[in-house]
Amino acid sequence: MKLNLTKVVNGCRLGTIQNLGKTGDHTLDIPGCLLYTRAGSAPHLTHHTLQSIHRIPAMAQLTLSSLAEHHEILAEYKKGIGNFIGMPESLLYCSLHDPVSHCPAGYVTNKSVSVWCGGGRVEMTVAKFMAIQQALQPDWFQCLSDGEVPCEGTASMKRARKSVDRSLLFLDSCLQLREESEVLRKSAIIGVIEGGDVIEERLRSARETAKRPVGGFLLDGFQGTQAMLETRLHLLSLVTAELPEDKPRLICGVSRPDEVLECIERGVDIFESFFPYLVTERGCALTFSFDYQPNPEETLLQQNGIQEEIKSEDQIKKAKTSGCNQDMTSFEINLKEKKYREDFRPLVRECSCYCCKNHTRAYIHHLLITKELLAGVLLMIHNFEHYFGFFHSIREALKCDKLAQLKELICRQAS
Repeated sequence: MKLNLTKVVNGCRLGTIQNLGKTGDHTLDIPGCLLYTRAGSAPHLTHHTLQSIHRIPAMAQLTLSSLAEHHEILAEYKKGIGNFIGMPESLLYCSLHDPVSHCPAGYVTNKSVSVWCGGGRVEMTVAKFMAIQQALQPDWFQCLSDGEVPCEGTASMKRARKSVDRSLLFLDSCLQLREESEVLRKSAIIGVIEGGDVIEERLRSARETAKRPVGGFLLDGFQGTQAMLETRLHLLSLVTAELPEDKPRLICGVSRPDEVLECIERGVDIFESFFPYLVTERGCALTFSFDYQPNPEETLLQQNGIQEEIKSEDQIKKAKTSGCNQDMTSFEINLKEKKYREDFRPLVRECSCYCCKNHTRAYIHHLLITKELLAGVLLMIHNFEHYFGFFHSIREALKCDKLAQLKELICRQAS
């Protein structure tokens, strides 16, 4: 694996990660995202349907929580999870937890980390964790870590220090077992940066992890509320400054478009793509504009017209609603609303996805109201396409020194 940076501007890193995969012939563009999957399958989509989406990320994200209960079957199969799920050519990254699912705290010890599967809690010792990774045979995998200390100002210095100590101990043990495994020597371990909001511990975690032979770094615990965003971003800047330039930086739990741009400006390379899935589950469609131009204000008005006014009114209503609507953002529209019953426009004008080319907002509204499974399929196609297009736009903006214009456009649409 080789990270080739073609441009670095104000902390933003543009380039490719080359020589990936077991054969070394895959590349991954950065900044970029992973393909979010559940048990190795894109939500709502068959493998054939997934191929209709443009700019699919080169690397798919698997979650240990969805696969751990089946590791004995995979160990007996012996050909790895890629062949098992019908994606033998895909790059695969295995994370500990599903970013969409809540993980109860209080189950990390000095000897184990717990993951929550369909059948309940599964305790992971280092030996068991590495045995599962040997059965999965991913290209990258997140190392065990104590990730229960977020950047929310609630953890003590002692607890933050313990999280770093445990994570480094897990990392050393996993690295040793990887060297003893012929199967896993071709897989890269992603070291995890922990430490909560304690600057000294975060920096110690970054420096010590960077000393180990890891393939990259996962920035954990930086997800949270908007109220603490500035604190988290400041801490993120300090941490990435301690990391070597020649290895990729991943971040978990961050996927809102405005937060993605903030993190890219602080040196983050790779993100998860669970945001389109959450939007789909709400019965919503991504409609935000990422078409940056020299005059972004004029472009936005031309493209969206009075739609922005409607969105603003919707945001006021959202605060009074209950259920999943509380999680809605200004980057999407709720197609369950009655106003879309006779709206015969595509979800997004000029979108090249199958849904927008063949169906209307009114049809998707009908599918959602009648609870047809096709609604999730069409929305997932569109939301993935839109989100992957957003990351392509980020890379193009960096090439043309237009990231400031793109960020201004996105921030104007953020709630």
